[in-house]
Amino acid sequence: MNQRAGWMIFAASVLAMTALVGWLAAERMAQRAGAESPTCVLPSLPAQHPYQGMVWVPAGLAEIGDRVYAEEMPLRRVQVEGFWMDRTEVTNTEFAVFVAATGYITVAERQLDATRQASPSPEMLQAGVAVFKAPAELQGGADLTQWWKFVPGANWRHPGGSGTSIDGRGSHPVVGVTIEDAWAYARWKGRVLPTEAQWEWAARGARPEPVQSRDQPKQANTWQGFFPVVNTASDGFVGVAPVGCYEPNALGLYDMVGNVWELTADPWSDHPGGLSASSVQTARGASATHAAQHVIKGGSFLCAPTYCMRYRPGARQPQETDLATTHVGFRTILNAPKP
Repeated sequence: MNQRAGWMIFAASVLAMTALVGWLAAERMAQRAGAESPTCVLPSLPAQHPYQGMVWVPAGLAEIGDRVYAEEMPLRRVQVEGFWMDRTEVTNTEFAVFVAATGYITVAERQLDATRQASPSPEMLQAGVAVFKAPAELQGGADLTQWWKFVPGANWRHPGGSGTSIDGRGSHPVVGVTIEDAWAYARWKGRVLPTEAQWEWAARGARPEPVQSRDQPKQANTWQGFFPVVNTASDGFVGVAPVGCYEPNALGLYDMVGNVWELTADPWSDHPGGLSASSVQTARGASATHAAQHVIKGGSFLCAPTYCMRYRPGARQPQETDLATTHVGFRTILNAPKP
């Protein structure tokens, strides 16, 4: 064996050992988090507050978009009126109250309509959710099916499929929901979903001149390590975290980046601002709800510098209207004046 080959074998061994140590650390943290089901305590608002659990977002001229990925461009300026926004993502407990009061059945709990699917596979026509599962090894990074698995029987009550539950995780954001489910909840609350412009303006802290940075945020639940195999969980969580575990933004809104992606009212277009806020509000509950894809914002616990830098307010991504996943949730807004 020549010296160069020996060094290559040694380097590969060190890399494998590093990955194993990181994986074991992540597994220990995942088991501990699952056993303890931590709750991050949020500061309470006065009982007489007219919009309990919501934060006022002032009016302003929002700059929408970013320059990291093509779908974020061009930057656009949109005038946004003031509104109230949930200070956290809608939680399992909040969604459970809605389901108990209405008997609502989510899309992931229903059989899909084969006539609305493009070349559907029998598996994808079953009721279920796309679930993230970290692979033991990676065969290139192009095939997303290495870490995304459609799991029949998974839903918001059982995010990982049969044998999993949300018991002890009432303060976690609800996942396994679609745009239709989010709209149903919002209407029940007398609210709406935010447009892309409203969401981004709020996420930027209502700053007229946002700071655009590719840096991984320290106060957010994202992926640390080699995605999708090793997550060192240096931010405290391997998967979805309870809401409110990190510092809020300047408006007092929690988890506007990281943790789970958030659904917006806007049907997907190839550039930000492709559909005006007024047309979205007019279309809600009708054509906009049934678009093939919708804009999601904020990134999730799966975003890493080496794979996905979408842990930024200006980042955006399409989400299939009828496909629920374990990294997408939502929050609602109320278009009402500040008292």
